[in-house]
Amino acid sequence: MRRTVLEQFPAGGPRGSRPAEEFAAARRGEGMPAEVVMDLERDAFLVVVPQQPADRAH
Repeated sequence: MRRTVLEQFPAGGPRGSRPAEEFAAARRGEGMPAEVVMDLERDAFLVVVPQQPADRAH
């Protein structure tokens, strides 16, 4: 599954702070199917949405 990254947040945030989760929740409130995933190579949380197939007009 291909996904589009909306935003990324460093994993080393202050204890109790969840900016990626808050950002994703706000996007879900707008109707986007946003979710948070961990990018281990970058040591960051990514907020992603499924990539929509391009609309192909004939």
